[in-house]
Amino acid sequence: MKLNCQLALYSFLARFGLLKKSYTAKIMLVAFLGTHVPLLTLLTTFIISNSYSWEMTVRVLVIALLATLAGTAATLYALRHLLAPVILTSAALQDYLNTKKLPELPTEFADEAGTLMADTSQTIHKLDELIHYISNYDALTGLPNRDLFRNRLHQTVSQSENNQRLLAVLLLGIDDFTDMSHTLEQETLNLLLRAIAQRLTTCTSQTDILAHISEDEFAITLTEISSFESAIKLSQLVVSTLAKPFFLEGTSIRITASIGIAINDLEDRNGVDKLLQQARLGLYQAKQQGRSQYQFYSPEVNAQLQERLALENELHGAVERNEMVVYYQPLIDLHSRQITAMEALVRWQHPTRGLVSPAKFIPIAEANGSIVPIGEWVLRTACAQTRAWQLAGLPPIRISVNLSARQFEQPNLVEVVSQILEETGLTASYLELEVTESFLMGDVQRSVNTLEQLRELGILLALDDFGTGYSSLNYLKRFPVTMLKIDRSFVQDVTSNPDSAAVTDAIIALSKSLRLNITAEGIETQEQLDYLQKRGCEEGQGFYFSRPVPADAIAQMLKESSQQMEAIAI
Repeated sequence: MKLNCQLALYSFLARFGLLKKSYTAKIMLVAFLGTHVPLLTLLTTFIISNSYSWEMTVRVLVIALLATLAGTAATLYALRHLLAPVILTSAALQDYLNTKKLPELPTEFADEAGTLMADTSQTIHKLDELIHYISNYDALTGLPNRDLFRNRLHQTVSQSENNQRLLAVLLLGIDDFTDMSHTLEQETLNLLLRAIAQRLTTCTSQTDILAHISEDEFAITLTEISSFESAIKLSQLVVSTLAKPFFLEGTSIRITASIGIAINDLEDRNGVDKLLQQARLGLYQAKQQGRSQYQFYSPEVNAQLQERLALENELHGAVERNEMVVYYQPLIDLHSRQITAMEALVRWQHPTRGLVSPAKFIPIAEANGSIVPIGEWVLRTACAQTRAWQLAGLPPIRISVNLSARQFEQPNLVEVVSQILEETGLTASYLELEVTESFLMGDVQRSVNTLEQLRELGILLALDDFGTGYSSLNYLKRFPVTMLKIDRSFVQDVTSNPDSAAVTDAIIALSKSLRLNITAEGIETQEQLDYLQKRGCEEGQGFYFSRPVPADAIAQMLKESSQQMEAIAI
C-alpha cells in the first residue's frame, strides 16, 4: 500500500501520451510546471493590479517571462544530465536483455544514483555468471554439461594450430542404471553420481574434457593422444576405478561401467555430433557384450542400433495386437524325472520378423517401461493356463513366473497378483514368483515387506540367478523365499570349471542349511545332470529335458508324466 502511494504521481503521469514511455519527459514536465506556477501567479497578480501603467506592466512581464524561460532552460538542462545515471542504468539493462552485453557503469559515486549504477553493474555481472554456470554446468556433479562439452569439443576439433593427430571421445554409461535408479533412494543415487564424478576426475588430466551429459552417462575427450593405446589405457583405468565399492551412508554399493570410444583424425574435421554418435554406438556395442566392457565404434553397430529402434517402435501395442505368446519350460524332479512345475516364458510372435528372441525385446521393454503391462499379461495368461490344465484333469503343478524390477516396484503389485488369482481361480500355492536378488537390494526393508505380503497370499517365492549378484547371507535370511535357483552360467561349465563347481556346491549346501528348495537352470548334458544329482540338487530345467514350448505341447507332457507315475505306483 505504501509503495502504491509513493508511485501515485508516477502512475498518474504514465497515463498520458508520450509520457508513457519517457521517464525524462515526466521529470521535465514536473520541472517546467514547478518553475512556471510562480510566474503565472505573479503575472495574474500583476495584471489585475491597477497600480502600474500599461507600459510598466508590459515591460515587467517581458523581463519576467525572459528570465523565467532562461531559468527553466537551465533547470531542464541540468535535470536532464542529473538523470543520466538512471538513463544509463536502464540502457545497460536493456542491452543485457537484448544482446547479453555486460554493462560498464561507473562505481565510484556514493549517493543514491551512484549506488544504483554500481549495484546494477555488480548484480548483472553476478547474474551473468550464474546463468552461464546453470547453462553450462551440471547442478548435481558440478561438471560441464552436454552443451559445454560439445562447445569445447568443437573448439578442440576446429583449432587448426593443433599439432595432435588424434582425438578420442569416450562415452561412459553406468551398467544396469535403470534397475539401480528404481531400487536406490533418490538422495543415495545423487550421492553415487557425485562420487562417480569425483573418481572420474582423478582418472583424467587437466587437458582432458570431462562432462556429465545425461543422468547415467559421462563423456571424456582426450585431446593429447598419439595412438589408440592411450584411449584403451584410460578406459581400463576408468573401468577398474569405478569397480571399487562406493561407501555411501553406511552402505557399500558396487557398480560397473561400459565405454564407447570414437577416434577422430583432426585432419578429417568430423562434426562433433557425428563423433558423439559414433561413441554412443560404441557404447551400445560394449553393453551388448556384458558389463565393464569398452568398445571402439564400428559401422556394424549402427545397423544393430537401427534394428533396436525399430523393435522399440513395433513393441508398442504388441500385447493389444495379440502378438505376445507364453511358452512353457518344464521343471523336473532330478530323481524321479517327473514334471514338478512349469516356468512361463514370454515370446514375441512378430507378424513379419517371426519369433523374436526375448534377449532382444525384454531389455527394450524394461528400459521403456512396457515390461509392466507385458509382465502382468504373462502372469494372468500363465495362471489361467495352469488352471485350465487342472480342470482338464491333468496333474496339478506349480507355475513359475518371473517378476521384473519395474513390476516389483509397482505399489499395487500385491493387489494385482491377488486379483489375477481371483480372476483365474488358481490356488495361490500353485503360483511361484521369481525375483532377482539384485533388485531386492535397493531398498531391503521395502523388498522384505513386499515379499512378506506376497507370502501371506500363499504364493511361493524363488530367488532367481542366485550367485550372480550380492549373495549376502545376512540379507538372504531376511527374504521369505522358498526356493533358490542356481544360475545357468554356473551349471553350464560345472563339470569343467572348478570355480563354477565350487559355487554350485556352496549354493546347494546353503539351501539345505536354510531348508530351501533348490533348482538348477540350464541343464544341457548328462554329465551336468549326474553332477547335480550327486550333490543333492532336487530340481532342474534345461534343454536336456525340454526347450520352452507352446501350451499345446505341455498337455501331452503332463499326460505322459502322469502315466509314468501311475506305472511306478503299480
